[in-house]
Amino acid sequence: MGLFSFTQEVAMDLGTANTILIHNGKIVVDEPSFIAFNDKTGKLIELGLEAKKMDGRTPPWIKVVRPLKDGVIADFNAAELMIRGLINKTRSKNHFFSPSLRIVIGVPSGSTDVELRAVRDSAEHAGGRDIYMIYEPMAAALGVGIDVEAPEGNMIVDIGGGTTEIAVISLGGIVTNQSIKIAGDELTADIVEYMGRQHNMKIGEGTAEKIKLNVGSALVHLEEPPEDYVIRGSNKMTALPMEVPVSYQEIAHCLDKSISRMEMAILSALENTPPELYTDIVRNGIYLSGGGALLRGLDKRLTDKINIQFHVAEDPLHAVAKGTGIALKNINKFNTTTILIR
Repeated sequence: MGLFSFTQEVAMDLGTANTILIHNGKIVVDEPSFIAFNDKTGKLIELGLEAKKMDGRTPPWIKVVRPLKDGVIADFNAAELMIRGLINKTRSKNHFFSPSLRIVIGVPSGSTDVELRAVRDSAEHAGGRDIYMIYEPMAAALGVGIDVEAPEGNMIVDIGGGTTEIAVISLGGIVTNQSIKIAGDELTADIVEYMGRQHNMKIGEGTAEKIKLNVGSALVHLEEPPEDYVIRGSNKMTALPMEVPVSYQEIAHCLDKSISRMEMAILSALENTPPELYTDIVRNGIYLSGGGALLRGLDKRLTDKINIQFHVAEDPLHAVAKGTGIALKNINKFNTTTILIR
């Protein structure tokens, strides 16, 4: 930023699992939504990836927190610290002038007024002066290249860390939507529970996340199956170390109930879709975004179940962030529509 730049513009995908910031059209911050601080003094110690590395490994006076749960702010103070810290990573090194901050933030479509207020307050306390919000499925649609202002129905399913957002979009608005708290975190919790029940092994969220990445699957038969993933942990009964190979078929069975609930939510959204828009969706297919879209075989399972073609976005992890950046770039145009929330 130059000395006489009076406004800094930042787009933010404030996610349960990851927070992404876009500045000048580029992703400048892509960090896990974690923060570590001194529980006695409240002083920030680390945030993002460095804080995540500390999770479960800290002495009692260091607290590692995920400020968001199920897509909304669960710890206001921690969220404010995290937002401020991540925004500071984008700021100019100029110590003589701090520009005012215009920010667009992606929020779940099922957010209540209280939850939206919490996001706005956190952004204001972190230095935001001109704050806009955009619903995540709308941002995801922009991010995957959908013309959201066209008189045509498009459906997007954004599977994040805390929520799965399902929306039908037409003429710049969300016609029908479902927001459910079955998403990446729930799948991780399923794996933790399964390993304890099936293998009598105690594992943490970090290990379950690695299992999901390495052998996570929505189908019990894959054309290109991954190799079994070996897990080391402690026996729940004896506390002795143990080693277990985990197959993708096991994880597919383990995740089946949660994925079935996603399917029901998608069907419910389709049931509430007007007939003309439903026809458009059958023709265009349904778009998958978010980290959950990368689960092996998910697009095929949904296509077979619902009988509409599902397309995985080109860059599903960054679809919401990119769409939020597009909204920021077109803020004057979108400010007069329902795309942005003031």
